[in-house]
Amino acid sequence: MLGMAVRVMTAMCAVGVGAMAAGQAGPAPQERAHVETNFDVVVHAPYAEAARLFGPEGERAWAGKHWDPRFVYPQPGRDEQGAVFTIQHGPLEAVWVVARHDVEARHFQYVYVIPGIMACTIDVGFTPVDAGTTNVHVTYERTALSAEGDGHVATMAEGDRKAGPEWQAAIERYLSGRQVGVEQH
Repeated sequence: MLGMAVRVMTAMCAVGVGAMAAGQAGPAPQERAHVETNFDVVVHAPYAEAARLFGPEGERAWAGKHWDPRFVYPQPGRDEQGAVFTIQHGPLEAVWVVARHDVEARHFQYVYVIPGIMACTIDVGFTPVDAGTTNVHVTYERTALSAEGDGHVATMAEGDRKAGPEWQAAIERYLSGRQVGVEQH
């Protein structure tokens, strides 16, 4: 499964880097910005309920209006391994792939690329604390694909460092407004 993420990331990076380098001769490439950030969120819900909140479709429930995945595959859109969707980041569009959606192993992984700007992996691991609580560990790993991308990586990594408490509050607001364990459609 991790091999799929590596293959997807390699292909997506090649497209982004290839687009940058097409027709350009110049100095050897410089090392680009690369940042890894981690945070934990405690979800006051059983694992099965918590896991549904961390798929691209499930995240709509709590992530706010900026989170609006447009599914390319599958149709209709749903949270599954191999799903491909786009997200707007201001004027930029990111292409996302669900590289791993393994509910049994309690592990999700996403890969996205903003061509010519940045490549990112997001690793989400779940650990049930007790019958009604799940710890969610999130790791963002961002790599710039260009000088312009260096700034994007720095700005987004700063946001990642603040994301834990923000996600915690948003998820708690969502869960307090509904009954945990009751499927919402």
